[in-house]
Amino acid sequence: MILKKEDLLAEARVSVNPVNVEEAESLLTAGAVVLDVREPAEFEMGHLPGAVNVPRGVLEFRVGDHPALMDTAATIVLYCKNGGRSTLAAHTLKRMGFDQVKMLVGGFDGWSGDVHKVEVNPSVYQ
Repeated sequence: MILKKEDLLAEARVSVNPVNVEEAESLLTAGAVVLDVREPAEFEMGHLPGAVNVPRGVLEFRVGDHPALMDTAATIVLYCKNGGRSTLAAHTLKRMGFDQVKMLVGGFDGWSGDVHKVEVNPSVYQ
């Protein structure tokens, strides 16, 4: 049997702790790790304040060697463009022993569309 992406997302959603933009903003203020699981080019065009970029495709390989992914007790707020990759990433991190994983509902699109602060990598525009 081949699992469809909808099946994988449905399975992952059961273990994900979603947060809206206001809750995410409070978590950021409190010092949560902000993890952007989009591709580097997406990250450079704009990201949440203080976010670190670990693309979804390499997440499992970076756990334990990336400074943001060494403390399994840390509160982590994950996001992607609109929620698919971050749902899978949150599920993966929980399976790997991270207890305080939150997923930003609506992802970067929801954050920026709600007129929250965004950082841009200036090298993209030079």
